[in-house]
Amino acid sequence: MKTTFLYKSDPVRGRQWADVFGRHRPDIDFRIWPDIGDPVQVRFLAAWEPPQDIAERFTNLKVLFSSGAGVDQFDFAVLPPTLPVVRMVEPGIVSGMVEYVTHAVLGLHRDMPQYRRQQQEGQWKPLPVRPASERRVGVLGLGSLGQAVLEQLVSLGFDCAGWSRSRHDVEGVRCHAGAEELPVFLARTDILVCLLPLTDSTRGFLDAKLFSMLPMGAGLVHVGRGPHLVEHDFLEALASGRISDAVLDVTDPEPLPPTHAFWRHPRIELTPHIASMTQPLSAAQAVLDNLRRFEAGEPMVGRVDRAKGY
Repeated sequence: MKTTFLYKSDPVRGRQWADVFGRHRPDIDFRIWPDIGDPVQVRFLAAWEPPQDIAERFTNLKVLFSSGAGVDQFDFAVLPPTLPVVRMVEPGIVSGMVEYVTHAVLGLHRDMPQYRRQQQEGQWKPLPVRPASERRVGVLGLGSLGQAVLEQLVSLGFDCAGWSRSRHDVEGVRCHAGAEELPVFLARTDILVCLLPLTDSTRGFLDAKLFSMLPMGAGLVHVGRGPHLVEHDFLEALASGRISDAVLDVTDPEPLPPTHAFWRHPRIELTPHIASMTQPLSAAQAVLDNLRRFEAGEPMVGRVDRAKGY
C-alpha cells in the first residue's frame, strides 16, 4: 500500500509537483485536493491553508509542509502538537525576494518616487546623486531571505545593518539583536526593509514609536506581512515627513478595498503581494529533499519552532 502525499494549494502548480514526484518518487501516491483517496494513507500534506479537521481526518499524518515561505496563515491550535511543520525554503523564493527588494531600495536611493512626481508635474529637475556607500540600509529580520537580501545590497556598496530578535553574524553587515539594540539600529537607517515573520510579538511592529526612531525622511520597503504595519501611524509618518516614500508589497487586508488611502497616495508604491513567489519545480524538489531527510532521520530544512512561531 503506497504512502500518500496530499497537495492542497493551487492545482495548476500541484500538477507540476505531481510530475516531479512521478519522476523522482514513483513509490509515493501523489494526490491533489480534494482527491484525497484513503485519508488513513495520507502521511504528508503540503498546503497553504490546511483543513480545520486535519487532526481527525488524517490520523497518520507525519509532516505538514507549507506551500509558501510563511506559516502565519496556519492555525496551530487545530494542529496536533507533535506534528512537524515545515515552511518552504527554496531558491525561487529567495531569488525573487532579492530582486524585488534590490529594485525597491535602488529606486528609493536614486529618488525615483520624486522623479515620478516631477514627471507628472512636467518638471525637469535633477537631484543630487549620492553613492550607495553613503546610504544606510537596515533590514528587519535576518532569516534566509533577510540574509540573502543583505548579501546583494552589500555587494552594491550600501552601508548595511540588520536586526532580529536573536543574535546573527552576517559578513559585511552590522548585526543588532533584541529590543535594547533596536533604537540604535533604527537611528542609523535611511531605508528600512521589513522582512520579519508575522508572530504575536511582531504584529503591529511598524508603529509610531518605531517610526519616531528613524531619521527624518527615511524610506520604507515592506515585504513582510500586512499586519506588521499600523496603518494610521504609517500615514501620520508620511504626512509628517518622517517617512519620505514607501514601497509596500503586503497590506491588511489583501486586496485592499477600492477606496483605501494607499491606492492613490503620492508617496506609496503598491504591488499586490508579488515580491516573491514559490517556483513549482524547485519547490517540489525542496520538499522531496526534506522527505529524504525525514526518512533518514535527519533535520528538515525550514522546520518551524512553534515557540517562536517561525
